[in-house]
Amino acid sequence: MYKKFLLIPILILISFLLGGLSYYFLSKSVTPPYHTFTPRVPPQIQETSKAFSEIVTAVSPAVVNISSTKTFRRQPSPFDDLFDFLYPFPDGRSRRWKEQSLGSGVIITHDGYIVTNNHVIERAEDIKVIFIDKKVYKAKIVGTDPKTDIAVIKIDANNLPVLQWGDSDSLQVGEFVLAIGNPFGLSNTVTMGIVSAIGRTDVGIADYENFIQTDAAINPGNSGGPLVNMKGEVIGINTAIFSKTGGYQGIGFAVPSNMVKNVIDQLIKKGKVIRGWIGVTIQELTPEIAEKFGLKSYDGVIITDVAKGGPAHNAGLGRGDIILEFNGKKVKDASFLRNLVAQTEINQQVKLKILRNGQEMTVVVTVRELPSKDIQMVPSSSTGDLDQRANPLFEVSVIDLNPVIAKQLGVDLNEKGVVVTKIQPGSVAEESGLRKGDIIQEIDRFKVTNLSDYNKILSQVARSSTILLFINRSGKKFYITLSQPS
Repeated sequence: MYKKFLLIPILILISFLLGGLSYYFLSKSVTPPYHTFTPRVPPQIQETSKAFSEIVTAVSPAVVNISSTKTFRRQPSPFDDLFDFLYPFPDGRSRRWKEQSLGSGVIITHDGYIVTNNHVIERAEDIKVIFIDKKVYKAKIVGTDPKTDIAVIKIDANNLPVLQWGDSDSLQVGEFVLAIGNPFGLSNTVTMGIVSAIGRTDVGIADYENFIQTDAAINPGNSGGPLVNMKGEVIGINTAIFSKTGGYQGIGFAVPSNMVKNVIDQLIKKGKVIRGWIGVTIQELTPEIAEKFGLKSYDGVIITDVAKGGPAHNAGLGRGDIILEFNGKKVKDASFLRNLVAQTEINQQVKLKILRNGQEMTVVVTVRELPSKDIQMVPSSSTGDLDQRANPLFEVSVIDLNPVIAKQLGVDLNEKGVVVTKIQPGSVAEESGLRKGDIIQEIDRFKVTNLSDYNKILSQVARSSTILLFINRSGKKFYITLSQPS
């Protein structure tokens, strides 16, 4: 009986031993279902990757981290003494505090001139420049230009690496670009993308805009850093991002290199930027405005105001003239013309091709320096044939403009016209952008000086067409069209 119990564990042990040996020999004879291999990468891709690395290696030493400190002061409150009594110990809510701003910069001369964004060093009391090798220098402000958000600072150093400028005018949409900077304080970060668009205006970042748009990742801290092409040339200075979260969302903007060079040259030589001026206020041509002026295309910009005694006034230009070319360059839009004029040398004579009453003509204008103060505009009268037209203003109430109302609206006391006091909700006028407080000074290019003129013109207008209004809104003058729905 005892021998039978002893035989059972021996049989189990032998079974385990045989099973182990079987598994070992079977696993040796079966080929695994996978194998390792080295991918065959085309030589072109390897060369491209190497090229990117070489560009970054060459460019990075000339890109710096900029740290600026600003002091802010809170306006005193009558309850400050009470809070000091209740909370005698500081809790971070003091009347004076400091904030640190981080950004990037590009060395542009061997002796220490650096370009960055104005908003990086604006109101800064202390500016530090940190190199890729961790060396730190104190910097001073040479000059700033808030209108383009460009600034130049200087450090006391020599034999510094510099970057070459590229020609931003030759930039094409789709080109590869690299953005280098210090996003979120992470020094010498490199991102790659393409040029998404060029000539971006009306972004709302600066007064003079002609931005390069890119999808290369740009984040807070990249401001002032370079956007470089595949030659390692700087073709833009990274300035801003479009974001609803504060972080990268695929749209970044850079000031084009040709605009930057013009600004920094003047900042270094003169300490400020002097811009050209011809003394006109201009507006884009919409299809509706073009139709009212009898135009077949939407090229050019329309003059809405002329400065009294300014270059354009002296050359005979007036409201309603359409500027087609500036010194042989076709005018694409208002921002394009504004940038062209601003970059023109002072006292230079330029030829403007204009369209007046359907006739093309050339006018010579002498560019002058942009005044620092507002200039009085010349009231212009206009003529034309009045057709039987629709009356989209029948749901708009107006009154005569007088000096008291003019003062309240912030316009010149000598302005003439009628003031919009009420607009029917959902009306054509409201949907077209007319607002309460707008001053109507022309209807279909006929001058409106008072309520009598207004009613006289409207009484002749039928109900089936579009009318053109010339509006003064808090001193800003422009055209709008009102179209009666069919």
